[in-house]
Amino acid sequence: MSRLADLPANPMEFFAVWYQEARDTDSIRYPHAMSLATIDENGMPDARMVLLLHLEDNALVFFTDEGSVKGRQLVQRPDVALVFYWGELDRQVRVRGRVQPGSDELSDRCFTERPRRSRLTAWASRQSLPCTGRDELEARYAEVEERFEGQEEIQRPESWRAYRTVPRSFEFWQGRSARLHDRFLYVRGNGGWQRQRLEP
Repeated sequence: MSRLADLPANPMEFFAVWYQEARDTDSIRYPHAMSLATIDENGMPDARMVLLLHLEDNALVFFTDEGSVKGRQLVQRPDVALVFYWGELDRQVRVRGRVQPGSDELSDRCFTERPRRSRLTAWASRQSLPCTGRDELEARYAEVEERFEGQEEIQRPESWRAYRTVPRSFEFWQGRSARLHDRFLYVRGNGGWQRQRLEP
């Protein structure tokens, strides 16, 4: 899509198309990987890679521990920025929005969909806290393995929660020859989504 008039009126529809194309590209190992930028208590930006777990009609969902650094930052400042980069497709998507904690039902569903070993790690790891050594972490994991041995259903730790990013803006970037890239910006206003083309 290189013409503004050809773009969907709703950027979530546009994103869903690009996201599916990334998922269908065998050479992209983590199509759901995204950079999540938060703001710390001093007003400094803080970024890390997380995984997009679900794409809803009006939100992008990721998962983390409420006690983690990002979990604590989201309580203080729920404004975030996301970046997806699919180099094999020469595409980037930037999202800015506000995070809302997901419901217990959504959090349970997201946790159940994680691989078993990842669910065990959620119980073993005290995310972001100092650790005395690898031995301590592996011993705690072994204890959790023993605790849940033979149990297929593993209850979600109370501190693990889904978070919904409700977008306020999207920017879609498609690489082109001679660096004459396509850039399309969507901004949510009172009358819905407004869109415009940006210079490369």
